[in-house]
Amino acid sequence: MNNEQSTPGLNISLEVCANSVTSALAAQAGGAVRVELCENLYEGGTTPSHGEILMARKLLHIKLYVLIRPRGGDFLYTDLEFNIMMADIRYCIEAGCDGIVIGMLNEDGTIDVARCTEMVKLARQWGLGVTFHRAFDMCADMFKAMEEIIEMGCERILTSGGKSTAMEGAYNLARLVSKAANRIKIMPGSGVSEANVADLVRFTGVAEVHSSARTRVPSNMKYKNDRIVMGDTVGDEYSVDVTSVDRVQQIIRLANEL
Repeated sequence: MNNEQSTPGLNISLEVCANSVTSALAAQAGGAVRVELCENLYEGGTTPSHGEILMARKLLHIKLYVLIRPRGGDFLYTDLEFNIMMADIRYCIEAGCDGIVIGMLNEDGTIDVARCTEMVKLARQWGLGVTFHRAFDMCADMFKAMEEIIEMGCERILTSGGKSTAMEGAYNLARLVSKAANRIKIMPGSGVSEANVADLVRFTGVAEVHSSARTRVPSNMKYKNDRIVMGDTVGDEYSVDVTSVDRVQQIIRLANEL
């Protein structure tokens, strides 16, 4: 396992939501302390392939957390989906990851404490940390949910304060930080950027933030067939979103200019 590193003189750390190993390496180069590796960000993120996990672990010296989420949509999972997630956690353990990112709900909007606890216990017995992801934002009662997440042994909650973006949920984030009373880390995510990170940190009192820090990179393809769409929705087939080293550096710098 790798020790979490922070840049000397900086108190506010950045975790980057990386959609590929390429993005993870950019996060590392920009000064992020940790990567949350995932795929399919337009679906809110899903578990990356074993190949992505393996290469990320080989090339990163910062902490590597992996999103454990078999599909997009809600956070109410079948037994089959739960077994898939447990299998993915076992692979992350074998691959030498530093942590996992999880979240499961019951149909009434409460935390699925029993099955989440199984995942946390499996990870922690092998020395992996656990972040509870934004399934938290879909809970019926965030403050009750936070107490349950603390009890099950998670180290942080990734949250937008129950709103679409962290800035919209800033008031709730500040309340969560206060009620957490250093028993668990509250990490704002969703829409965190250079434009708002300083205000967000100042208002909420958080010590770490989460951002994809992405930029759109055009394809190097010379021949382009513009008469076909490869997915279910119309989009640009000749560009990809990749984390930007410059954006990572800017977010860290601005978060610490207090």
